[in-house]
Amino acid sequence: MNWQNESFVATFILTGIPHAQDLGTMLFGIFLVIYVLTLVGNLLILLVIKIDSHLRTPMYYFLANLSFIDMWFSTVTVPKILMTLISTDGGAISFHGCVAQLYFFYALANTECFLFVLMSYDRYLAITYPLRYTTMMSGKTCAILAGGTWLSGIIHSTAETTLTFRLPYCGPSQIEHYLCDAPPILKLACADTSVNEMVIFVNIGVIGSGCCFLIFLSYVSIVRAILKIRTAEGRHKAFQTCASHCIVVLCFFGPGLIIYLRPGSKHVMDRIIAIFQIVITPLMNPLVYTLRNKEVKMALLRLKDQGKYV
Repeated sequence: MNWQNESFVATFILTGIPHAQDLGTMLFGIFLVIYVLTLVGNLLILLVIKIDSHLRTPMYYFLANLSFIDMWFSTVTVPKILMTLISTDGGAISFHGCVAQLYFFYALANTECFLFVLMSYDRYLAITYPLRYTTMMSGKTCAILAGGTWLSGIIHSTAETTLTFRLPYCGPSQIEHYLCDAPPILKLACADTSVNEMVIFVNIGVIGSGCCFLIFLSYVSIVRAILKIRTAEGRHKAFQTCASHCIVVLCFFGPGLIIYLRPGSKHVMDRIIAIFQIVITPLMNPLVYTLRNKEVKMALLRLKDQGKYV
């Protein structure tokens, strides 16, 4: 599809974070530090999982996928937010740049959504069927399942991006947001957007709610299985692993469901809530899994010791 021929707008203007005019420099510093920590933290997790043989299990294979997604999710969104905070024309983004940002934003977000379901299913199998777990979740099976999440995310992103930019945009060009997202972009379309808004509501709402429901079912079964574990140490380890996953899941799904289940909303709080999901959540992964996960902390110590002898 030739999107440029469908639109009269060559450049969009992102309005940025609401009421941040006097806090631009401070927010720039805070978000820049968070962005750097996100990249370093997730790179460190990838490095540790790659090097340490003790972490070559399905759980850490999926965790590596999650770290990879979070790195690129931040890179797709945060640098443009930083530019809008310190530059007078930092909010300008080309039409094709907006298309690219929305596409990768949705592709990574949808993939992460499906990956969380897969990670909860992995924990369900590990705790419920410990003797058959290694056979059920072989390396080939893990690769196929992970590949399925990426493919599903790409398909849904392609559909959302096509539906959004098949409409004509003849002005105005000011997007009431700090990134290219479908709901605020649709407000600028020179055509009826009711069908698009309904598709967004159904697609994202059903996917998000469906993923949450599947995760909830998995954890109901997991809790039942954990309570059957005889040793207190075994129960504690199982609960600790699952608690880390639950914290990250809540941080990811909470803000998204609040925003996208109200597609017609114009409330400023939507953009403020979205900041948490876009900027903070990708950092939660390395923080939660390193601070709460004993195996990852031990792997980091082993990596540090190896560095002493290099």
